Amino acid sequence: MSKIKQTKVPITLQENLLRIAIELGILEKDFNWKLVRERDGLTKECHEVMWVEWSNEGKFKARHCKPAVGYSLILSPFNDYFTWQTTTITEIVEERDNYIKFKTQNSNYELWQLND
Repeated sequence: MSKIKQTKVPITLQENLLRIAIELGILEKDFNWKLVRERDGLTKECHEVMWVEWSNEGKFKARHCKPAVGYSLILSPFNDYFTWQTTTITEIVEERDNYIKFKTQNSNYELWQLND
């Protein structure tokens, strides 16, 4: 009896889950935004962003189109499977068309809009 040789393709669990999430429509495959955390280069890409204002009790207060001190950034999708949420913004360092650099309570970030 001859053995059949199988070719194994290495894939991480995270890559496999991302592929399945894209296939199911949970995550977008066409990204419009790119977020990079300064200290370690962590990069997140998404289809949409949302700036969230919190109440004094730490509960959702309002959704905004533009960033401001005191808001958090959430990357799409906007459901139980959201890809990233920052702590609240403490300082906007630089802001121009399609780009913002900001500091939060525990990190520094740069956000680019890739597509209009």
